[in-house]
This record gives sequence, structure tokens and C-alpha cells, in this order.
Amino acid sequence: MKKPKHNIIFEGPELAGKSYLMSQIFDYLEPKYNSGGKIMDGCHWFNCDVGIFGTKFGSVALLKYLELMEAINDTNVMVEKFHLTEAVYQKLYNNSTFDITNIESRLAHIGAKIVLVTFDEDESLVAKRLQDRLNLYPHYNRIAQQPKDYIKQQQMYLDLVKDSRLEYLIVNASVLPKRDLVDDILDFLHEN
Repeated sequence: MKKPKHNIIFEGPELAGKSYLMSQIFDYLEPKYNSGGKIMDGCHWFNCDVGIFGTKFGSVALLKYLELMEAINDTNVMVEKFHLTEAVYQKLYNNSTFDITNIESRLAHIGAKIVLVTFDEDESLVAKRLQDRLNLYPHYNRIAQQPKDYIKQQQMYLDLVKDSRLEYLIVNASVLPKRDLVDDILDFLHEN
């Protein structure tokens, strides 16, 4: 089974819960659209930001991942952080404006949709998530910020997504796990 094909971009501030929600959506899409072989080919998941967005190579990486998304035209693709992240990071860390117009045109052409994962603007919630992240990945301490900084990131994502030409869904992942959020995303994809 190979129809329909989804190109889903999960965006949002760090600590929002993107990876968890993506794992749930992947667990639904991959077996449903798997070709039946020994390879998990029903959905591909790319974690695009591995320390590259916000650097001089961010736009290069975006274009290469976009070429890959355009080439994979027969199965589902999910990306974790993409063009909105590059725009947010360029603004935050380089005081530079990243124009997303061309990338959004190409993403629209392949029917890409955005799921913006957010959290309540509660510094204690963010502090707890930050501590959980540090417990799992001590090296994250090198880039850890104050809770208010993650909330600022979130506002930048919200401002950007409202001007996007792509279809988008905003979900609040303050409480995880929460099956309703997965169902909301599947409804948005017309999978429920």
C-alpha cells in the first residue's frame, strides 16, 4: 500500500515534544504503508537539525533535504525541524533574516504540511523538561538555555507559521503522553 504520501514537517522550540509525537505518528504510518518487505519503507524520518541550522551550512542542508524530499515521491516523509527552525536560529543567533519564500514554494509543490509542537508558556514546565533532557543527554548542557529563552523561541515559531503558505496544525504538547494529540495529527493528515 503506497497511497497517500505525506510530507510532514514537525517544527517547534526545543523541549516541545516533537520527537515523542513523531515516534507516535511514525508508528502509525510506517506499518500502514510498508511494502511488506524487511525494510521499514512505509515512512522515512529525518532529524534534520543536528547542529547545522543557524550555521553557515544551514541553508545548504535545507536544500539538500528538500531535494531528497522531492525525490522520495512514493512514500511518507517526516522531518524534525526544517525551514522555520533555520529562520528562528538565524534570527536568534546571527541576527539575520532567513527568507523562506522559495523553500515554501517548493514544499507547497510537494504538498508538505507543518505540525507546530508547542507547550504552555510555563517556565516551571520548561525547566522540568530541560532537566529531563540533561539527565538523558548530559552533553546538551553545552547549549542549554534558560526556560524563558525556549518560550521566546516558541513565540518566533508561532509568528512564522501564521505567515506560512503551507497547511499547518498547532498542537500543545504540555502533557505527554496524550493520545488526543496523536489523533489530532492523524485527523490533520486525513488518516483517521
